[in-house]
Amino acid sequence: MERTVRIGGASGFWGDAAMATPQLLRAGGLDYIVYDYLAEITMSILARARAEKPEMGYATDFISLTLKPNLVEIARQKVKIIANAGGVNPQACAAAVRALLAERGLALKVAAVTGDDLLAQKEELARAAPAEMFSGEGFPAPDKILSVNAYLGAFPIAKALDEGADIVITGRCVDSAVTLGALIHEFGWQVEDWDKLAGGSLAGHILECGPQATGGNFTDWESVIDRLEDIGYPIAEVVADGSFICTKPEGSGGVVNVGTVSEQMLYEIGDPEAYLLPDVACDFSRVSISAEGKDRVRVCGAKGRPAPDSYKVCATYLDGFRGGLSMSFYGIDASRKAERFAEAVFKRARRTLRGLNLPEFTETSIEVIGAESQFGPQRRINSAREVAVKIAAKHPDASGIGILLKEATGLGLATPPGLSGFAGGRPKPMPVARLFSFMLPKRTVSIGVEVDGRLHNLADAPGTHFDPTQLVHPAPPLPSALEDPVPVPLIALAWARSGDKGNKANIGVIARRADYFPYICRSLSTEVVAARFAHFLEGKVERFVLPGPSALNFLLHEVLGGGGVASLRNDPQGKGYAQLLLEVPVEIPRALARRDHLL
Repeated sequence: MERTVRIGGASGFWGDAAMATPQLLRAGGLDYIVYDYLAEITMSILARARAEKPEMGYATDFISLTLKPNLVEIARQKVKIIANAGGVNPQACAAAVRALLAERGLALKVAAVTGDDLLAQKEELARAAPAEMFSGEGFPAPDKILSVNAYLGAFPIAKALDEGADIVITGRCVDSAVTLGALIHEFGWQVEDWDKLAGGSLAGHILECGPQATGGNFTDWESVIDRLEDIGYPIAEVVADGSFICTKPEGSGGVVNVGTVSEQMLYEIGDPEAYLLPDVACDFSRVSISAEGKDRVRVCGAKGRPAPDSYKVCATYLDGFRGGLSMSFYGIDASRKAERFAEAVFKRARRTLRGLNLPEFTETSIEVIGAESQFGPQRRINSAREVAVKIAAKHPDASGIGILLKEATGLGLATPPGLSGFAGGRPKPMPVARLFSFMLPKRTVSIGVEVDGRLHNLADAPGTHFDPTQLVHPAPPLPSALEDPVPVPLIALAWARSGDKGNKANIGVIARRADYFPYICRSLSTEVVAARFAHFLEGKVERFVLPGPSALNFLLHEVLGGGGVASLRNDPQGKGYAQLLLEVPVEIPRALARRDHLL
């Protein structure tokens, strides 16, 4: 039989469910369990923790909730662990793991991968003044910078495993590297094995968001809702050519089907022919995704090109403060009452700012959620009887946000009738950590792999310059004719998933059947998508075609109000954008609609 490496994905973010590790261990037969804890904002939080206590700066619940209850069973089953839980202090995280091993009397080797943390070089970087890779903005002032981290690749992880590590702790690496590093080690893949590296990276991309591959955030949510509390975490069974089966523990909740895996493949990838990672430039446009049995989906056909010559580096920096709160109104004219109340809050807050000679808010936001005004003409609710009003702002000083929050509370007895809300403490001003992304030549970054006191210095392969303008993108298939057309909602024809990339939103749309795809391509133009999101969109819309899975990927530029915690939006990561797009009507032949009972 062909050799298979079985890898379980147990964490998609810092705070994921503690049930994942014991569930995967009960399933048995795993070679590795991998964990992804880090997002850009997580790095700034961990950097502040390290600044307060030098021994901190890593995901502490990796020790307390993941390893401590499960370490004996992990050792018994000889499952290797790879996690980017090290955050901005992988050495401290590794030391905590070793202390836990000593406490349990277990003789496992622990490795820490270092080199991604470039905070000590912030003055030098400021002098070099790289431009922000998306907006072109200038490099932030060094005294404002919280964190600077290069996205490392998978070969340092493979080196740690080559040196006998049982548990590998990294700082910032690309999310899929924790999976790809294991596969490079197991199969002996080299830097020129581009298609294999692309396939392994895709396996990591499917695993990196945990249960999003097994029914979480799924278009057909009703098919998994009955056992959502027991949802299974994904397992990739990978063979030497980089193809794999995606599955989940037997008896767990959720589902693994073509739809769940396809949605996760398109999640936040931008241009599917130029998904750039430190180890390989991936092309997922012709990937084949097919059912191989109950909760078993085969994925193959990823292609790769030589790795880029630079790392993506993300810095986070302080940019004032933000704050806000939500209240609800119900009854007659609820939305008008909410809007008028929010306007009064800002009028009173601005008057107080002027009286104290404080500057104006740098940005404000009023969102009446549940009312037509929130999404313009795309919302069909014309006279909501209950709405939530979200009031938020940014200000250079925490005191300015404090004034807004106090005045919003102080108007509580002067509002229009119908104000309600669950009681709780008043929110506090929070620092805004903005993201600054740029490219840095690989030759300028030194990587260390420390295995139980022994340090190995290494450098990634230099890579080559990648020019996406040289790509020839496939044209969309279009129907030859459209006789007797009838409109059906996109959700009847497709699955869709959305997410963020900084200030960009990514919406992947996958045809449920290949013969639906030409009609989806005909109806879902960039103009249609731009009109759908005109209330938020400030940039352009790009459309990419994936002939393999019969899918489209849309990239909406400058649409998230800055994205992450830099945004005041109710959905700063675009997680619900696919749900708005799935209502768009698509014209298909009446005969096709009748055949599939879509009328």
